[in-house]
Amino acid sequence: MSENLKYLGRQIGLVLLVLLVAVILFFVALMIGYNIIGNGKGSVFSPETWQELIGKFTGN
Repeated sequence: MSENLKYLGRQIGLVLLVLLVAVILFFVALMIGYNIIGNGKGSVFSPETWQELIGKFTGN
């Protein structure tokens, strides 16, 4: 029984690690794509930018 819990814990830890790496890579890609390639001057992390993007997709 304890080996099953260890296995489950490792699997959950691995999934959480992959999710964390994915989130980090997402923000790195945002910085590269928006700031360096797109000349966005660092505004990708401002709430106004995200509200504008969400508004474009939702029609608000």
